[in-house]
Amino acid sequence: MRELADQGNETALDRLADLADAAGDLGELSGLLDEGSTHAGFLLTRRAAATADLRELQRIADAGYDEAGHELARLLKTPADGHGACPGP
Repeated sequence: MRELADQGNETALDRLADLADAAGDLGELSGLLDEGSTHAGFLLTRRAAATADLRELQRIADAGYDEAGHELARLLKTPADGHGACPGP
């Protein structure tokens, strides 16, 4: 499957991302994102958003997956306590 992915087969690349996600192999997912896998970007974004990992969302966005940037912006606009703007000093 890796050989097909290396030859540009998107389905194989997506399947590798699914396997890495199921195994919890974030390093492999990150590598697949670096290879241009938007599915890996989606899976990494989903994980980072679930834990509100802002730095990881920024890294994913910087790697070229735009949805991570949108999710980062959404989390930054959401008040941490759910009760409006953050209190002043």
